[in-house]
Amino acid sequence: MKKIILALGATLMSVIAPAQDKVEATVSADIVSQYIWRGLEQTSAAIQPTLGIGYKGFSLTAWGSCGIVDPNETKEFDLTLGYKIGGFNIGVTDYWLSNGQDPQSRYFIYYAHSTNHIFEANVGYDFKLLSLQWYTNFTGNDGVTKSGKRAYSSYFEINVPFKLATLDWTATLGAVPYATSFYDTTGFAVTNVAVRATKDIKITDTFSIPIFGQIIASPRQQTAFFVFGFTLQP
Repeated sequence: MKKIILALGATLMSVIAPAQDKVEATVSADIVSQYIWRGLEQTSAAIQPTLGIGYKGFSLTAWGSCGIVDPNETKEFDLTLGYKIGGFNIGVTDYWLSNGQDPQSRYFIYYAHSTNHIFEANVGYDFKLLSLQWYTNFTGNDGVTKSGKRAYSSYFEINVPFKLATLDWTATLGAVPYATSFYDTTGFAVTNVAVRATKDIKITDTFSIPIFGQIIASPRQQTAFFVFGFTLQP
């Protein structure tokens, strides 16, 4: 696992490309009525902070989720190392969830059969009219195939942004290409069909709050959700 991460980091560092010449940083928090991930229900209302830093196309981002209504719901803490040039992007994410193989929910446990971490690689391209992303788990608490072997669970997604009336919209179609217990699929399955609308609400001349509504359906799970949220960002 460490060799894979180091090799990816070396590959990224070898790319020379024009990008921002100064360090950029961001901090924000989403408050959502329900946490839905790739069409799958995770928790009820949650606060989801983000802290990120970027330099010359590289970025390191921390993201978390914690239930507001029920503090005992699953907590999540993710770290993502990414690189972007033009429309192309690549990255690795370390997901940690408070529920998993370790009943004590310890963070610094990385053993193959007792960790709550999931390591995922992603690659994608933004064509402006639409963007494509592919994600694959390569180690950690991954799912298994029908035969009980590691599934290297994968998911791909198509996003199409557009404007309608006074709102910014995004239409999403996501699917799992093959069987894995991680996504509860027995073969190819569409797990995420969604549309999201966002509008900035002006508070002062220098401060506004983006609010959003999102309709999400999972044909695989036979479920549908309506999520409302807003983002706080200085």
